[in-house]
Amino acid sequence: MIFSISGLNRAVTGSVLTASVAFSPIFTAIASAVTLNGAGATFPAPLYEKYAREVTKTIPDLKINYQAIGSGGGINQTIAGTVDFGASDAAMTDAEIAKVKQGVILVPTAGGAVSVVYNAPGVSNLKLSRATLPAIFSGQITNWNDPKIKADNPGVNLPNQPIKTVVRADGSGTTFIFTDHLSAISPYFKGRIGVSKSPKWLTNSLKGKGNPGVAALVARTPGSIGYVEYQFAKSANLKSAEVQNKAGQYVAPSLETANAALSTAQFPSNYRVFVSDPGQGYPIVGMTWIMIYKSYKDPAKSKAVKSLVQWILTKGQDINDDLNYTRIPSGVAGQVINTVNSNVK
Repeated sequence: MIFSISGLNRAVTGSVLTASVAFSPIFTAIASAVTLNGAGATFPAPLYEKYAREVTKTIPDLKINYQAIGSGGGINQTIAGTVDFGASDAAMTDAEIAKVKQGVILVPTAGGAVSVVYNAPGVSNLKLSRATLPAIFSGQITNWNDPKIKADNPGVNLPNQPIKTVVRADGSGTTFIFTDHLSAISPYFKGRIGVSKSPKWLTNSLKGKGNPGVAALVARTPGSIGYVEYQFAKSANLKSAEVQNKAGQYVAPSLETANAALSTAQFPSNYRVFVSDPGQGYPIVGMTWIMIYKSYKDPAKSKAVKSLVQWILTKGQDINDDLNYTRIPSGVAGQVINTVNSNVK
């Protein structure tokens, strides 16, 4: 996905350094037309596309180009210095950050749910327990009428056919969020597959590029099951399973249940936060970030990046709810803006 526009620059409860920062959105003027090029995660692509259209109404002096190539690609291009900002749903590791010569700041923009989407003929309300879901994606359960799936779904007529798992072909933050949760609830999954943007799956899975690719494969493949960001599931009219959370409840993905899951998230000073197995709400959730440099050769780009971050974390947050992404808490948003304004040169 590439999108271009002319323009720039109900919250989740959380804290960063326990500070609540009030911030007045006064956007820095850009002296001349500037283009910012970004690339990375597909998870927030619908949100970033809307950001790009709407930001021009506030500051009409910058063109934004964003390629949704997957989180792995976004991190790689950030390290290589071939973009003005990257994007990822898997926060950069210390080792990856150390490779960025210009220095890097992780800017949280939103949170959201990863839906377990399925195409099982005759099944419209699928429930998957904490034991069953990781067993499917680790190859321990291979047929839809397996006794363990039957136990999760009493009275449901499950088809007697093989399960076809659908996973990402590219390095993916959505995969990171998904495998992070499955590793947290299943020692078997953790020991054999583990947490990764590009895991080595034990199943002979179908592979789709980006969230759109996985959604398309599930839609056209009877007997399939995969995982996509919630907005992609809604847009493609895919059925999403109810997944058992830590409290034992079966919960469907939604903005409300994602907010509940992320409500206790605590943001540290580097803004990396992981919610592997939340105690309430929908259990497969995560954050997404853009990665900006601490140093830009072009002063105009430095100003433009600061304005973009400020807009996203103030006016832009109003868009999050519309597209079923959670907001960044206002106190955290204010702290991030201060960090960016103080450190980006």
